[in-house]
Amino acid sequence: MKECLYLAKIGELSLKKGNRNYFERKLSKNLATFLSPTKAKINVRSGRLYVTVPEDARILCEKALNSLMGITGWAEASITDKDLNAIIKVAKQKAVEAKLQGCKTFKIEVRRADKKFPLNSYELATQVGGVIHSEGILITDVHNPDIVITIEVREQAFIYGAERKARRGLPCGTAGKGLLLLSGGIDSPVAGYKMISRGMKIDCLYFHSYPYTSHEAQEKVEKLAAILAKYNLGTYLNIVSFTKIQQHIKDNVPEAYMTLMMRICMMKIADMTARYIKAKCLITGESLAQVASQTAENLNITNSASDALIFRPLIGLDKQEITEIAQYIGTYEISILPHPDCCVLFSPKHPTLHTSFDDAWQIFEKMQIDEMLKEAFENREVKKIGFEL
Repeated sequence: MKECLYLAKIGELSLKKGNRNYFERKLSKNLATFLSPTKAKINVRSGRLYVTVPEDARILCEKALNSLMGITGWAEASITDKDLNAIIKVAKQKAVEAKLQGCKTFKIEVRRADKKFPLNSYELATQVGGVIHSEGILITDVHNPDIVITIEVREQAFIYGAERKARRGLPCGTAGKGLLLLSGGIDSPVAGYKMISRGMKIDCLYFHSYPYTSHEAQEKVEKLAAILAKYNLGTYLNIVSFTKIQQHIKDNVPEAYMTLMMRICMMKIADMTARYIKAKCLITGESLAQVASQTAENLNITNSASDALIFRPLIGLDKQEITEIAQYIGTYEISILPHPDCCVLFSPKHPTLHTSFDDAWQIFEKMQIDEMLKEAFENREVKKIGFEL
């Protein structure tokens, strides 16, 4: 069967110097996991990821490259000898394909890794581009071309047309494991994605308050976890029953402090879960001053509920910026489904914004809720979420 070759550009890994081999091995392993149903051949060398797959695995390979963290771009490439006539022949084929897709103008770019090649980059680009232009296939436009045809001269010549942008970042799993507090809203899935893009493997923690929240609310969160699993190569969703705890807060806490106490309880359960699964940190979707529990004073209080490092990758983003990322990663349409989760239950009309640290912890201690939190942690349900491209 005919094979297809893809070239992917490695991003930040090139800066890792002494640890570069580790990151490249992880990148290759992650892609191999995506492509496990195929007979893919994967190699990393000279800042490029070379992927060869059977032609019938073309669609799967492109989906995998679109989901893979650690590359900046990719393209389907053709390979030929380091001979001018052979290079011109393949480049002309790429130009014809581009013309059939509606392109009218082009530009040739050359990357000459093999400095022994007799033509320099400018000379090679001029000769190849001159043939394509003179034969009337496409018109040269070096400033705003419809397509850039790239020639990379390495151990052989690699030629490709349209290059697709990739997700950049670092390979998933190179920055350890984190625990994401995942709700059904817009923010927390984006926070999880941002940390995955920095190389972190995440598990998820969801608080469910049935019957105050519906089964559809949990299904919604499971769908969000499944989208994150696509970038994370699978995940585990820890589901904590939060109903008794919320009812206890409602019955024992002044209304203005209810949301803050709920957040403290969540952080304490998250801390227990992170320790159990050996996660290095907690991850939340909080954005400074977006809601009452996310003022600087209140975040300081919830911080103190856990000994774990807490990452808030959205802390300086506004809602529009977060929404745009949610749309990009595919979580937005699910997040806006009308199935509210426990975060909106018993919300006070006038929540405290700038809570005294000592006052908050005095209120918490009066609740005498520690055993209830431990019970909720121990009785949590854990679901394995696979990935699907």
